[in-house]
Amino acid sequence: MKRPRTGVLFLFLLGIVATSNLAAAPLVLKIGSVAPEASPWGEALTRVALAWKQISGGQVELKIYHGGIAGGESDTIRKMRLGQLQGGVLTSFGLNEISPEFLSLSMPFVIHNDDELDYVLEKASDTLKAKIAAQKFHVAAFSKVGWIRFFSKKPLRVPADLKTLKLAANPGNQALFDTWQSMGYNQVPVEIPNTLTALNSGRIEALYASPIAVGGFQWFGLAKYMMSLRMAPFLGGVILTQAAWDKIPESLRPQLEDAAKPILVQMDKDIKKMEVDAIATMKTYGMVQIDVTPAEESLWKAEMDAGLSKMIGKSFSKEIYDLMLASLAEFRKK
Repeated sequence: MKRPRTGVLFLFLLGIVATSNLAAAPLVLKIGSVAPEASPWGEALTRVALAWKQISGGQVELKIYHGGIAGGESDTIRKMRLGQLQGGVLTSFGLNEISPEFLSLSMPFVIHNDDELDYVLEKASDTLKAKIAAQKFHVAAFSKVGWIRFFSKKPLRVPADLKTLKLAANPGNQALFDTWQSMGYNQVPVEIPNTLTALNSGRIEALYASPIAVGGFQWFGLAKYMMSLRMAPFLGGVILTQAAWDKIPESLRPQLEDAAKPILVQMDKDIKKMEVDAIATMKTYGMVQIDVTPAEESLWKAEMDAGLSKMIGKSFSKEIYDLMLASLAEFRKK
């Protein structure tokens, strides 16, 4: 009679141990990122991963796939939707694929400097987060990527110069692609991880990106001419699927976000200096800066206003565009 009771007791205890082991298993969130591990974003994300693991007592771990190992931004978003990835580090283009409002903040020549950008982001952040949440994604943080400039294999001064070259284009926004084409630009769809190969093969001859990204990816070795004109701010974000965020114990979520915030805020503060340093470093390795004249700058502004303004309400959200203009008007009165 005692043996069956002993057997039952043994199985009961075994069940407790097994349940305890299951409860102790960490939640591993796989994060795709096109940024190199040694880039500012790669290093910041690594620090966030360490902080989250420490704060959660090992309950939450980030497994980061740096440098486009998980694919380009479109691949990362697709894998997030399929549950193969639980998060991604995305640029304005990737965020725009999730919710077609984000790219409005990167319209050329609308935001003029970092102070204006900070003010607009503060005003638009809640609206943008809500738009992305409606698509079942959670914004862990927004971040700056720097200011977009044109880089090319041949010197650029005016729009006509760029129209003679094959220009890399993000493949995730067909309407924007069509607009640039209609303006006379010869675009070639290229995902970020494939840019260096495309430059090397001659498939593309020019691109637009921030100097930090160009330096980090080593694109300037082939596209060695940088136009001095800053076209627009470029942004990014750390995004998790809502399903993944909901799996994190509710009591931990505020602590994790609080831990990530100062890391990413400090990175944003450092971006301006990083951009200056990146340009200086690239120049020592042969990059040539093309300084445009005021008259040449006017040609670019007229070109962008005539072409891209037609995309307000299409590729560029009118709601966010109007919010951006109202915020800028408010800021410029100060």
